[in-house]
Parts: sequence; C-alpha cells; structure tokens
Amino acid sequence: MNREGRQRLLAAFEAVDGHFRRLFTTLFNGGQAHLELIDSDDPLEAGLEIMAQPPGKKLAALTLLSGGEQALTAVALIFGLFLTNPAPICVLDEVDAPLDDANVERFCDLLDAMVGQTDTRYLIVSHNAVTMARMHRLFGVTMVERGVSRLVSVNLGGAEALLAAE
Repeated sequence: MNREGRQRLLAAFEAVDGHFRRLFTTLFNGGQAHLELIDSDDPLEAGLEIMAQPPGKKLAALTLLSGGEQALTAVALIFGLFLTNPAPICVLDEVDAPLDDANVERFCDLLDAMVGQTDTRYLIVSHNAVTMARMHRLFGVTMVERGVSRLVSVNLGGAEALLAAE
C-alpha cells in the first residue's frame, strides 16, 4: 500500500511541478521555478519547498520573494494543481492586491487561458479596476442604508454589446 501511495504521490508531484514550471515562466515572462520534496527520502513524509527565480534574480525560497512575486508564484502553483486535478470551482481572494498593472494584466491573461483549458469556474474577489475590467461578469455588494446590503450584478459582455449597438 505504501509503495502505491509513493508512486501516486510522485506521479502527481511531477505533473504539478511540470505545470508549475511552465506557468511560472509565463507569468514572469521568463525566470524559472520548481518544487522540491525536502527533509526526507520518503516522499510520504517529505516537506515541500517552492523555489523560484524571477528574471534577473537569484534562485530563492518562496518566503524570500517580494509580495507581488509571492502572489504570482502562488497563482502558478494553484493553477498547476488545477491543471493536474481540476475542481469545479476555484476561489481566489485578492491575489492581485500586491501586483502592479502589468502583472495584473499577465494574471488576467493566464486566467483567460485557464478558463479555456479547464471546466473550472473561477470566482475572483478583487478591488482592482484592471482585474474587474477583464472579467466576464461582476458582482458587487453595496450598502443601500445602514445594515442593508444589496447585490448588484453586471454582465460585462452584455453591457459591451449594448454600448456597441448604440
């Protein structure tokens, strides 16, 4: 049983690592990253280290990267997991907060690609105008009066079609 568990874990690890490497390079327009099993020769007992080298920087553990670099690296890993073993829904809460506009655009480009590659529904929580402008549908919560919230929904594709028709 442990042999099969090790084989399955290593197969999944290799698949996720392959996707992670490719997605990292896409998000950073270069650089490299990989996953390492650490602290044990037995994969069932090993820890995981995320190593990343953004363009022009030295290879480092995730904890040594800037906030924006950490966010993009985490997105590459999350999407690598979803490409390996898709789930019906993925919720990302303000992953774009530490990103500048150029990196937000790259995040949104990758999100568009993921929508095309998986059957996963992506729910993105964001206050970033660039991110919101790239989404298909927006949901907002507004307070009409103290203690009374109201949900607002806008289909951006439909809104663009209405504007184009005028």
